[in-house]
Amino acid sequence: MSIAGRMKDRSPRWVKDVANAATRAYGVRTADSRHLPDFLVIGTKRGGTTSLWNYLIQHPMIMPMFPESRGLKSPYFFDINYGRGIEWYRSHFATEQQLDVLERRFGTRPLTGEACPYYMYCPPVTERVRTLIPDVKLIMTLRDPVKRAYSHYWERVGDGVEPLTFEEALAAEPERLAGERERMAADPSYYSRAHDHYTYRDRGIYLPQVRRWMDTFPAENILIMPAEELYKNPQAAFDRVVEFLGLPPSRLPVAERHNYLPAPQMNPLTREELTEFYRPHNRALFDFIGVDFGWET
Repeated sequence: MSIAGRMKDRSPRWVKDVANAATRAYGVRTADSRHLPDFLVIGTKRGGTTSLWNYLIQHPMIMPMFPESRGLKSPYFFDINYGRGIEWYRSHFATEQQLDVLERRFGTRPLTGEACPYYMYCPPVTERVRTLIPDVKLIMTLRDPVKRAYSHYWERVGDGVEPLTFEEALAAEPERLAGERERMAADPSYYSRAHDHYTYRDRGIYLPQVRRWMDTFPAENILIMPAEELYKNPQAAFDRVVEFLGLPPSRLPVAERHNYLPAPQMNPLTREELTEFYRPHNRALFDFIGVDFGWET
């Protein structure tokens, strides 16, 4: 870590808050000169979005979010912070002048983007993205839904917001979600913690999510890849995404896996139940996209 980074870590919370407020205010004042994202990594949760984002910003032609010192991967605009407005959203990206300078230097115009694992699943997001950035490129990383659900659960446990066992949480999911989608549809400003936090089973039914995005954006603007590919060979997955974005190839300097959560073994009976539950959903997804990711079908 740099000296500046260590100094930042020792700063009191109020100092960080003041600095963050100042940089965001500056970003908003200069919003008109800032470039909306060229790409979004939209999910799935626990599907490698953080790792992929951290790989992508190592490419010399992909800009980190502003300010770079905060290490942001998303402002969570299209889901949680939509009410803050477009200028606030623009404030998180590089200026056109920065992109112009780099394009003159390297001969390729850099890209801006962000990564939010809730975007793919949150229903209002699709139309919000289409309205603001209709030509954006979209990257979906999908993970074996059984493993995804269990990893999602342990993340919530680690965050201190899940008191139930995994089996209890699966059983409680319908009750927790009761009425939430209807409330989201009725009130565009409403953020449902239950829909974001506790959808362990439902979020792994990928086909309706994929269809919603593919019905809204051209197929050539969407890349769907298995998270397992990212975990197994980060450079090859990185190369595939870079090619999709139309950038020159680049070596991936650091391929560290981010947000990895070790967990105890899943109850075999629970694993079997989930495997059987997802089997037809996986098959339907693979038939629709024309690619088999090797999950149980």
